[in-house]
Amino acid sequence: MESVKSQSYEVHINELAKAALNQHVANRKYSKTFLLVDENTKEHCLPVFNEIFDGTIDSILEIQSGEENKHIQTCVQLWEDLSNLDGDRKSLLINLGGGVLTDMGGFVASTFKRGIDFINIPTTLLSMVDASIGGKTGVDLGSLKNQIGVINQPQMVLIFPEFLKTLDKRQTKSGYAEMLKHGLIQDKAYWKDLTEKNNFADPSCIQRSIAIKNEVVLQDPTEQGLRKILNFGHTLGHAIESYCLENQDKRTLLHGEAIAVGMVLEGYLSHELRGLSKLALDEIKKGFMKHFDKVDFSDEDINAILELLKYDKKNSHGNVNFVLLQAIGEAVTDITVPEELFQKAFAYYME
Repeated sequence: MESVKSQSYEVHINELAKAALNQHVANRKYSKTFLLVDENTKEHCLPVFNEIFDGTIDSILEIQSGEENKHIQTCVQLWEDLSNLDGDRKSLLINLGGGVLTDMGGFVASTFKRGIDFINIPTTLLSMVDASIGGKTGVDLGSLKNQIGVINQPQMVLIFPEFLKTLDKRQTKSGYAEMLKHGLIQDKAYWKDLTEKNNFADPSCIQRSIAIKNEVVLQDPTEQGLRKILNFGHTLGHAIESYCLENQDKRTLLHGEAIAVGMVLEGYLSHELRGLSKLALDEIKKGFMKHFDKVDFSDEDINAILELLKYDKKNSHGNVNFVLLQAIGEAVTDITVPEELFQKAFAYYME
């Protein structure tokens, strides 16, 4: 499979990824090479990495998996570990893990000694098609998603689909939601193809999703305009995800599961405000309901979720700004939504 050129680095897939990694590390002659893992990637992915990587890992750093550990205290521990292990500005950090790990590892590398090189090797479908691509790094602030961070590009992103064999079906479907999003915002034919598939980890689809995201990021690396379309479903989806993190006694939702709900809700808002046809709206709902279980929300849940919208990163001048669809494959940004439509959107989702 071909490599995909991004803003200042390349995404290498399968057979090209091993060669790119080993050539890069050999040429750069880093003072230290660190590998960041969590308990899952240490057990399931590290043995594969050791077969891929020809160089020397000076130290392995380990964090606990899970969104609840994606906070500044974990970063402090990693900064201290890098310092105690004599990391310097010529060090390299290789992030081997899912979206939580690549987000946090990228942020740690971008801020340690004012910035060291890092490479992302995503091990989940979500991180392969979304989280590790595009240079967004950071951590949560309490339960509020990705409030602290910087945009900084890795040296490269390396995709090895064999890592997907280590995932359960629910984790794989979480990443599938972001692939469906790519179709909805940019490629109607890709959306239709995906909704008919049961092979969530099709390498050709992974490559297409990476290409769609990179096409957007290349044109708008710092999210001043076009890149905002990648947030479709995320305004309400992130609020739902944050609410579930705060109320784990009620339910737990993976990122993709929350975003899937968000895309149906924001599809309804698109129908009301941007002329998305009822036929297209129902097609979107049917597409997600085929792969994701419906989530029930009480009035109390909905009110609490809507309160969290004020923390969305796209907000400006007191307005909550949405990405909506004019049609499947055509997204528009910076749309404000009348409050009375939110309850109707949840009612449509749950009917």
